[in-house]
Amino acid sequence: MTDRTATGRLFVLELSGGRIHSMAADGTERQTLVEGARTPDGIAVDAAAGHIYWTNMGVPSRDDGSIERADLDGGNRTTIIPEGVTFTPKQIHLDRASGKLYWSDREGMRVMRANLDGSEVETLIETGRGDADRRDATRWCVGITVDPVRGHFYWTQKGGDDAGVGRIFRARMDIPAGASAIDRPDIETLFDHLPEPIDLELDVARGILYWTDRGDPPAGNTINCARIDGPDAPHILVTHLMEGIGLALDLPGGRMFATDLAGSIYSADLNGTNKRVLRAAQGNLSGITYADL
Repeated sequence: MTDRTATGRLFVLELSGGRIHSMAADGTERQTLVEGARTPDGIAVDAAAGHIYWTNMGVPSRDDGSIERADLDGGNRTTIIPEGVTFTPKQIHLDRASGKLYWSDREGMRVMRANLDGSEVETLIETGRGDADRRDATRWCVGITVDPVRGHFYWTQKGGDDAGVGRIFRARMDIPAGASAIDRPDIETLFDHLPEPIDLELDVARGILYWTDRGDPPAGNTINCARIDGPDAPHILVTHLMEGIGLALDLPGGRMFATDLAGSIYSADLNGTNKRVLRAAQGNLSGITYADL
């Protein structure tokens, strides 16, 4: 039997320091893989191909976001989505079945995807255009996850700070014939009036969506879940995060991991029990992902 504690690795983005760290699933054996990332936010790992992908938000007012790739040890770093293609890329999701990267573009007010080499960039969702729309935080796309079995992707629009207008949406993986990214008829609002939903993860087999929320308590600074084939109301699983951002699932291991801007890395069972802090005071942390290597 595989010892998942020994083989599983966490990959964590340090937003404030522009670094990517890797560590064992219990928080030990930390290594710094990449330095000089430009406000990194979302991360995905393709263990089979030996690659790390991450988004660089850059400076939100400058339309200079990018996406990079490196080997699992941080070597062979290369830019696959250059500046000027995506405005402020946030969470990223790797769909191995289709060979696509999906990401949310906050100030770009878009959900986008591309091939793993950065080619064939597509805009799937467009919630606004121009500077006036860009100032409206309800249009900002932040989190992203994909359900290749049912053929959907999901994303969050967090709204303003503690505004209580955050929403989670879903749509088909391909734009319906005759429609465009800005006028799709297949968009569904799953949950609304949320404090500030951020990152998303999905247990495809069980049909359960998980997300972090960085708004104020009681519903904010939490990890939540709900069934996607509801009707179902969100359930709070974990409380007392400090500006919760990143979320990762280890489904075979029955556990999840999260980060917050205060610099803590957490683990908990999928039902929210056995919460513990793996590391604290690690700088401002954003994205996190888990890979069984």
